[in-house]
Amino acid sequence: MDTLIWIGAAISLLGLIGLVWSIIKVARAKRANLTDEELRKAVQAVMPLNLGALFLSVIGLMIVIVGIFLG
Repeated sequence: MDTLIWIGAAISLLGLIGLVWSIIKVARAKRANLTDEELRKAVQAVMPLNLGALFLSVIGLMIVIVGIFLG
């Protein structure tokens, strides 16, 4: 079951990278001195990436927990 734990950790790491990437994109948009409407559009464009990355992190952690229970 060690492979299941490592697969889950890798998936969770991909999700974490996606979360950091979405934070960087929003921070860049805030530093660009956009208008309120433009900033709102930029944040809305990042939301699918953010939610997908959060989903990957949760699924990866679930796989790790299953691997620990089965191991």
